[in-house]
Amino acid sequence: MIVELVMFTIIAFALFVFMFFKMIQKNDTTYIPTLVLEALGIAMKFTEMLFKFHLPIIFNVLAYVFSIILPIFIVSIEQKGLNLMEIVNIVEAKCFMIFKNNKNAKKLLIDLVTKYSNSYYGHKILAEIYEQEGGMRKSIDEYVQAIDINKKDYDSYYKVANLLNQLEKKDEAKQMLENLLDKRPNYLEASELLGNILIEQEKFKEAVIIYNDALKYNPTSYELNYSLGIAYTMLNDFQSAKTYYEKAASLNSLLYNSKYNLAEIALIYKELEEAEKYFMEIIGDEELEADAYLELAKISMIKGEKEKAINFANIAIESNADKIVTKIKNDTVFIPILTKIAIPFNTDQEIINKKSKLKSKEIKAKEHLEEMFEITRKLSYNDIRLLKNSKGNLIKEDNKKQKER
Repeated sequence: MIVELVMFTIIAFALFVFMFFKMIQKNDTTYIPTLVLEALGIAMKFTEMLFKFHLPIIFNVLAYVFSIILPIFIVSIEQKGLNLMEIVNIVEAKCFMIFKNNKNAKKLLIDLVTKYSNSYYGHKILAEIYEQEGGMRKSIDEYVQAIDINKKDYDSYYKVANLLNQLEKKDEAKQMLENLLDKRPNYLEASELLGNILIEQEKFKEAVIIYNDALKYNPTSYELNYSLGIAYTMLNDFQSAKTYYEKAASLNSLLYNSKYNLAEIALIYKELEEAEKYFMEIIGDEELEADAYLELAKISMIKGEKEKAINFANIAIESNADKIVTKIKNDTVFIPILTKIAIPFNTDQEIINKKSKLKSKEIKAKEHLEEMFEITRKLSYNDIRLLKNSKGNLIKEDNKKQKER
């Protein structure tokens, strides 16, 4: 009993002195609560020794926790590069964030990174708050400092690239993403973002390389297969595009964008039955339904089924008059039935102002396929067979001739 008390007193007092000098050295009052608890634990055991009685078990446990276990735990954490002030401030900041009090959380974290510039978590959480508030440039600065401290923080690499992209600094975002993929080639979101930027910049061959590399690690990704289909579409390589659209459609049959593009490719190849099948599957999709009905009307006109074409055209107008009416008026295929189509004098302003849910790359691919269908409508079946083996060269030549005229 006496030996235990003597050992406890020596160890506890040594830890108390160590923590006290740590507080003086760092000029950090965060250590005061720990010192108070240590002193309380020492006092409990000293009272037991002084008055020669046994403390209840719970008090003995608390004495050891306060005086020995707690300070050893703090020292061990600090050996890993953290410090008590950092831990306390981060926990407090997280609590403020839970209760939507970003102002106080931000103040705590700014104080923390001001005093401890190498606080990785301080910089990272502060970056997240700035990002939530829309302060993208400040957020980038904090994420960059977090990366400087922890070179393996790949998520912050991606965050910086994404924010740079939003700020229209595409080349800087590309550089950041390329660096990230060199270090971690299986980072799916980085590949997707880099591919999207390349498509936006019309660097379609480079986008194909990025998406193909990413597919090695994520072969069942709908987004990668669909995006690869878009990249091949813009290269007029419709056979390859078809392959990846089909894979995307098999991975997620409820997303109809792949099916719409497959239908347009079928139209380009004059495979009307297949195109019709895909367009019928799209009906019911809020975004693409009107376009699907319009394309079905075109197919009906090509087949000579005028009544069916009138019916499909009218349904398309009911779905989205503002979009469809202009297309019908500008397409010569509808001239024979134009007077029988119910074209309204005024369109619904609510429909006019409706924003498309499609991404820019999806709109670009959709419009490109529709344009290519208009061009290939004039090609013979022999030309179409050549097209399937030419990876779009025939279309490029035909398009070039039309522009020269």
